[in-house]
Amino acid sequence: MAALSSSFLSTAFPANQHFFPNFNINTKRVSFNIQAAKLPAGVELPKEVPKLSRPLLGFTKTAEIWNSRACMIGLIGTFIVELIFNKGILEMIGVEIGKGLDIPL
Repeated sequence: MAALSSSFLSTAFPANQHFFPNFNINTKRVSFNIQAAKLPAGVELPKEVPKLSRPLLGFTKTAEIWNSRACMIGLIGTFIVELIFNKGILEMIGVEIGKGLDIPL
């Protein structure tokens, strides 16, 4: 029997008491075991846990936060430019747009 243990599900999360004054936080970590009935043929359990170094580049939490912030600023900027010029971005860069499928209703 293979046993997997996980404690990544935590019920503790930051809550601002200003917005949620009657909200109680349970700071216990939840842990559970998952047991498979039988390992599939040819599958072996690893002998040791790999030691991974912290990535400097790529999909890190900080990079994703900054990426989403830049996306939000760009999207809002696009909306503002469209409101000021009363044209869509495609029209501004010279792409001709039509009436879509031009289906009479």
